[in-house]
Order: sequence, then C-alpha cells, then structure tokens
Amino acid sequence: MSGTTDFGAPTEFGMHHFYVDIPAAPRDAICIYEDFGFDGDEARRETVECRLVLARELWNKIRDDSRRDFNARLKSKKQSTGSWTIGKVKLDRFLGRELCILGWAAEHASPDECLVICQKWLALRPEERWWLYSKTASEAGRDNQSDRGWRKALYCALSDGSNIKLDPKKKPKIKQKPEQEENLTLFDFIEKGDI
Repeated sequence: MSGTTDFGAPTEFGMHHFYVDIPAAPRDAICIYEDFGFDGDEARRETVECRLVLARELWNKIRDDSRRDFNARLKSKKQSTGSWTIGKVKLDRFLGRELCILGWAAEHASPDECLVICQKWLALRPEERWWLYSKTASEAGRDNQSDRGWRKALYCALSDGSNIKLDPKKKPKIKQKPEQEENLTLFDFIEKGDI
C-alpha cells in the first residue's frame, strides 16, 4: 500500500483528495477544498473546487469530533493519524466528503447547536455520509450555494430543529360543495329486485 499523510490522504502527486485550509489568524474562516488531481475523469482533471467556507467559531466546535472519528478509523486500518494544524491539512477523498457533510450542516447553526449536529453526524455510518455528500454536492456543492436544497436540509436533519424558521405555507382555498338535499348510502343505489 502506498503512503498516506495527514488524515489518510495519498502522498502520490496528483491523487484525488480534499484539504482544509486553516489560516494562522484565529478569527479567519477555514475553507474546505476538493482537489480532483490527475486521476479525475477528463471533465474534472486538475480541478480544485472550494466546497465550504466556515466561520472559525463553528469550525472550533466541530473539529475535535471529526478528528477523533477519523483517527479511530485510520487506526483500525493501521494508518497514521492526523491533526488539525495551521496551513493545508489533507484528507482522504472519502473522509473529505464526510467532513463536508458536517461542515455544511454546521454552517447554518449557532455554536450551541453544533454539539447536537456533531452527535447526529457521528451516529451516521460512513456510507450514509457518502450518499448525503453525493446528493448535496450535485445540487449545491460549491462554497457560495449554502441556501439551496440538500445543503439546507442537512442543517434541518442534523440539528435539533428548535431554531428552524420555515415560512408558513398558505392553505389552499377549497371550494365549498353545495349541500346535497339528502345523504345517499350504498344501499340507495341497489334496486330492490337485485337483492
């Protein structure tokens, strides 16, 4: 098996991976990027796409749970573990997808809601996180698409739901049926000779 760095990212040049750009300034936002490398298909080859820009306060609330989860899984595969350090921290492409799910759910949250979001994210199996990533990224996977479809749905699904503000739906107007002169039953349609 080839070598890995940080959170299971391949060390070979040009491989598909994710990375988190953590600036030195303690209040600056972090960015999560997907680097398709040279192994991507022809349409995605050598493309780097910003998937999320997350406020530092929210990042600080979710980073430890994600680190513990990723490192436990890397240890079980006998790979070296990673830590969140200043600069670019690389992740395996599957772990990067999972981190995006956590970050996308947290981007709409308050710092207090991040605890609930982390617990619900930890309860998801990796395969469930990958599926959520594929649904979300296909519709709203760029950093500037935070108010769309599945991206908003992740917050609703992983938060406790107490601060979700949905506009009330208007009730459709129902035409009043004219009252029938008499109430008919099934027996009214059967002729007496049919019995």
